[in-house]
Amino acid sequence: MDILSKLEILADAAKYDASCASSGTEARNSLKSGGIGSTDPGMGICHSYTPDGRCISLLKILLTNFCLYECAYCVNRTSSNVPRARFTVDEVATLTMEFYKRNYIEGLFLSSGIFKNADYTMEQVVAVARKLRLEHRFNGYIHLKTIPEASPELLAEAGLYADRLSINVELPTEKSLNRLAPEKNARSITRSMARLGSGIEEYKESKKHARKQGNKKLVAPKFSPSGQSTQMIIGADDSNDSAVLRKANQLYQSFKMKRVYYSAFSPIPDSSSQLPLQAPPLVREHRLYQADWLLRFYGFGIDELTETANTNKTTGMLSLDLDPKLAWAINHREQFPIDLNKADYERVLRVPGIGVINARRLISQRKVRAIRYQDLSKLRLPLEKIKYFVQTIDYRPDSVRLESANFARLFVNNTDQQMSLF
Repeated sequence: MDILSKLEILADAAKYDASCASSGTEARNSLKSGGIGSTDPGMGICHSYTPDGRCISLLKILLTNFCLYECAYCVNRTSSNVPRARFTVDEVATLTMEFYKRNYIEGLFLSSGIFKNADYTMEQVVAVARKLRLEHRFNGYIHLKTIPEASPELLAEAGLYADRLSINVELPTEKSLNRLAPEKNARSITRSMARLGSGIEEYKESKKHARKQGNKKLVAPKFSPSGQSTQMIIGADDSNDSAVLRKANQLYQSFKMKRVYYSAFSPIPDSSSQLPLQAPPLVREHRLYQADWLLRFYGFGIDELTETANTNKTTGMLSLDLDPKLAWAINHREQFPIDLNKADYERVLRVPGIGVINARRLISQRKVRAIRYQDLSKLRLPLEKIKYFVQTIDYRPDSVRLESANFARLFVNNTDQQMSLF
């Protein structure tokens, strides 16, 4: 098979892995023919973001889509009737360098199906990164998908060459993982995440120590400086949003995970009878990302975000019609309007439409002079959204409308605007 044919197969096979952030993606659906990779026009090029916020283009491919595992939700499972291909180590290195020299990409995202065994596969993945770094002197971004069953020595070596490592937790519960991915072991995944977390933390601590001592020679060798990430598949099992968010929260706290990515289950050819017939609505994936952000940076609790309207009882599911922050505010209208001249930072953060940066600006501004309604416009805040929830020195919302039983209808039919405003 020529290298272009391999690229077409292995770039397309990589598009289901969301643990490499991508923007401008096509609909992920293996039942549709045509299209390569996850971003139009394709050839396996996707977009990711560096810790300093830069958007970079990555070559996103699998080393091979041959796989010994029978994960029911995976298009590359051993019983799947799909075209198979495999790159050599040299081919991946050459592709990466040729794409880089032509300014198509700034880095590589490399994953793989499991062939022969976990250690052999991981050896091949590490060999690609080693060749790029040591032989080609490649200093671009490298993200490696690691295999939890591989030996600790191979995982440790992967961290020396990669900017970021990831291990997919796949499903929110061990029960679902045992049922849908029988060869995978939740404890093995956890152990490997802990090893990677230890290596990352050791590198960070050595940098701090070297800074204090004023001696750069004390810094340990770089180990996955951009941290580790993971992915959960949404809608392949019966786990509700609360279970998904609790698992994500555990991963953030236990392993200081850089990101947990959520990937809506996508229909695959010849799918298992254990899987749902239809994919979940993509807006569910979007709501989970919003809730994830609220848990990490806004001080919300999981039960708060999954309440049923007007009952304050948790359903375990996020609203599909409203973003989680707005849904919470509508359920707790008794706490509004919030006086922007008196409320503390935590309360200001709870106002729909006000993010972390603008909350800080508002707190800072009122030390100089009182906040007026026109100041909100100068901060480019979405006034049509927040005007019901705030008061200033010269403005107070209509309490009759805020208390109306039909209040939520003002927002339900405006989902697209909510998504952009968030």
